[in-house]
Amino acid sequence: MISLVGVAKSYDQKVDVVKDLNLNINKGELVVLVGESGCGKTTTMKMINRLIEPTRGEILIGGKNIRTINRNELRRGIGYVIQNVGLLPHLTIEKNIATVPLLCKKNKSDVMEKVKSLLDMIGLPHEDYAHRYPRELSGGQQQRVGVARALANDPEIILMDEPFSALDPITREQLQNELLKLQSELNKTIVFVTHDIDEALKLGDKIAVMASGRIIQYDTPEEILKNPLNEFVETFVGRDRLWRTPDMLRAMDIMSKKVVKIGPTRSVAHAIELMKQHDTNVLVVVDPVSGPKEKMLGIVGTNRLKGVTNNSIKMKDIMKTDVVSIPTDMTLVEVLNIRKEKQIIFSPVVDMQGNITGMITNTSIVNVLTDIVPEKEEY
Repeated sequence: MISLVGVAKSYDQKVDVVKDLNLNINKGELVVLVGESGCGKTTTMKMINRLIEPTRGEILIGGKNIRTINRNELRRGIGYVIQNVGLLPHLTIEKNIATVPLLCKKNKSDVMEKVKSLLDMIGLPHEDYAHRYPRELSGGQQQRVGVARALANDPEIILMDEPFSALDPITREQLQNELLKLQSELNKTIVFVTHDIDEALKLGDKIAVMASGRIIQYDTPEEILKNPLNEFVETFVGRDRLWRTPDMLRAMDIMSKKVVKIGPTRSVAHAIELMKQHDTNVLVVVDPVSGPKEKMLGIVGTNRLKGVTNNSIKMKDIMKTDVVSIPTDMTLVEVLNIRKEKQIIFSPVVDMQGNITGMITNTSIVNVLTDIVPEKEEY
């Protein structure tokens, strides 16, 4: 949808404020440019609608170089939301929202119907707010109107330049939630600029972490949290932020890959030997025992081996089959809730086909969160 290829910007032939930047944004993605003041994020965004012209490189929208598009036509096709809203003080809320589509000579009755639906969508009923003036609205309400105005011409692309940064924390969170709700309904391509990493992590489908005019890392919030590219990204994001964002952690992140397996026809003696050899108190019964796919049949803990003296007894005879398995993509919060509800301390992790991939125990969770040395668990 949007491609920046080798884009750079300098002023008066001095040092580039944006340096050979390459960035691809897919249709329907909400991409956040985040970084400290002066890193080039706002300059990068403004080059997309030619409020600033790049010194070098190309910017393509839908495969078309934006330099070949009339600037006014380009901007009318891109919604733009800024920090201080920029509503026209002498126009009513209704007329502020209708400005761009009317400039594009759209049917007035259709435009006014669109305005009404947008006001209702952002929680400012038309009958109560259409004929008010910006000065009669709170900062949060004005910002909502700014978002509605950006949507009024039904653009495919919306640029948002730190739109919520001047608001109080409660209003800011409310508007962030509203933006996510709107995006789920409208599926616009949004480029959002912020200096707040919490906001970036909450809103972004992808995040571009910028510094000194360059993109240091461009990836999903989960990947940036779990695998920061370098020390700068790790420091900027915050080394402990992942643990304060448990919804970002999945079962695959907290499971132990040390799974001791046994076949369904193996004996009790063999099971005891495996437990001693691998210093574990639980075995996962799988079939087959080795190979790319190992279907979990059940588990056997030391409690199921106690008192069994008949060596003809096999794992299939004593294994626990009503095991609560965990999908690899389940969040940490969901895992903890299930373990608490079911009162379990051992949770096999399986893929979509039911093949065993790892195990979650109290020890594996604590080990991930605190980096302590794993201790033996009892089952």
